[in-house]
Parts: sequence; structure tokens; C-alpha cells
Amino acid sequence: MSFPFRPFAVAAFASLALGGCATMSDSPVQQLEVRAVLDYREIGGVGCILSNDVGRWYMIAPGRVTVTRSSQPLSISCKKGSAATAAEVVQARLDTGNLMGNLVISAGLGYFVDRHSGAGYGYPAILTVVMQPSAPPPEAAGANPLETRVF
Repeated sequence: MSFPFRPFAVAAFASLALGGCATMSDSPVQQLEVRAVLDYREIGGVGCILSNDVGRWYMIAPGRVTVTRSSQPLSISCKKGSAATAAEVVQARLDTGNLMGNLVISAGLGYFVDRHSGAGYGYPAILTVVMQPSAPPPEAAGANPLETRVF
């Protein structure tokens, strides 16, 4: 018995099987550039901790750090000595650039794998953290200036 659609079936099966092997649309890691701004000026030497559900990374801003992609938000906490602090959250975005190709090549399998593994998500490449001046210590805030008496 001859199967006239055999070459087509083999090609379709091979594309589905091989497409499933290449479901990662991008690398599971992403390089980010972090900048810190205080009073409308970029400042340096700021210690920052970036974290999501996959890991935690330490860096000195301004600078670059490589993080693992995730569908969860990226939390950023920065501090410059006792002068300024910042805490921000950046939402992960679905990478729609590779969505169509991933849907066509792997018949949708790659899309679902990337979506659930986090590899199909990304964060903005440049993150600007707005620092807030630290409040003075409580004892200095309510202290009265020293009185000097001249006799």
C-alpha cells in the first residue's frame, strides 16, 4: 500500500520535532545597563541589588549586569552610602519580536515553552533608577543649634 502524502508527513513531523528542540527564542539571560540619577544628575558608585524569582545580582551603578530572564518583575534596590536610596520594580515584557517565527516554526510549542520558562520575556535594556536623598538622622533633625554667649 502506497502512502502518497508520506514525504509531506515526514517533513511536517521533522519540522515539529526539530522546532521543539529550538524553542528558546533568545538566550535565557539578558544584559542590562543600570544608571542612577540624583537631583537630575547621574551619580556613580551606587551599590544595587537586582532580583527576580530566579536569582539575585549585585552591581555598582552605572554599569552592566547579566540577569536571568523571567516572567516575573525585576526588583531593584540601590544605595549610595548614607546619602541616597532607591527601590523600583520593572515589569517583564513578552518578546513579541520572535513570537511569530516561534509560532510558525514550532507550531506554537516554542511559544508555550518560552512563555512558561521565562525565556520569551525580557526587561528594558537600560534601567534608570531615580535616587531619593536620605533623611537626616532623627537626632539631627530636631536638634537646636548650640547657643554661644559672649560676656
